[in-house]
Amino acid sequence: MAARQTATRFILTDDDADDRSFFREAFSELDVHGELRTFSDGKELMDYLNSADLAPDVVILDLNMPRKSGFECINEIRSNERFSSTSIAVYSTSSSDKDIETTFNSGANLYIKKPSDYNVLKKIIRTVLGTDWSHYAMHTPRESFLFRP
Repeated sequence: MAARQTATRFILTDDDADDRSFFREAFSELDVHGELRTFSDGKELMDYLNSADLAPDVVILDLNMPRKSGFECINEIRSNERFSSTSIAVYSTSSSDKDIETTFNSGANLYIKKPSDYNVLKKIIRTVLGTDWSHYAMHTPRESFLFRP
């Protein structure tokens, strides 16, 4: 995975305030060229995406959220040509084969199991930030889908 040279626009959507805070803190400790926005549910995310001037480079999504799930968001994002170059990383506590398969088939680019260790989270964020997402385009090779730190 090649490093990116330009600032990247990231969005994290997760209904757990502690997980958002944990992620934001880890993100801020890394010396990266990126902007991070956070939302607490899928409806907030989709309202923002549908009104924003610029599409994000990467959307990082929890799956189980109120009002609109991560599954619904993936389907909406992938059905809108405006987000054709936006990559989607699932960020979930679930390690269910069904969830992994469903999100892969829906067009997500990466599946990340939420870590409980802060240093592992920083490693994950550093890897995601350093990924050249243009290699993923609209579909990820199955063998690269499940992220293993």
